[in-house]
Amino acid sequence: MNEQKKLLFSVTAKDCDWSYTRGTGAGGQKRNKTSSAVHCTHRASRAHGYSEATRSQADNKRDAFVKMTETKEFKTWHRMEVMRQTGKLDELEREVQRELKKVKLEVKIDGKWTEVNESELTEETE
Repeated sequence: MNEQKKLLFSVTAKDCDWSYTRGTGAGGQKRNKTSSAVHCTHRASRAHGYSEATRSQADNKRDAFVKMTETKEFKTWHRMEVMRQTGKLDELEREVQRELKKVKLEVKIDGKWTEVNESELTEETE
């Protein structure tokens, strides 16, 4: 049961776009002069993190990166990337295709729902 885990991929600051702005709110002259607020956008997932909690740009950069990794967009991308790396994505796509074949397709014609197959639907739209 003692399985060795292997690193599939890593996400680093190089995978992100960074922008720096001045923080908002109270803080005096120092806050108005320095660009300590940090925006972090992960290019692959488009996940976004933002921090202006401290006056340190380095601390805010670290915090923005962590917040970006906690977003729904990043977590979804991460799951898909793990599946892609382990080969389970193809299996999932085949399963989705099998389930889609079980779906009943109906269209409303003259106020009444009528079952149609996919070939009939493409003929009507052409």
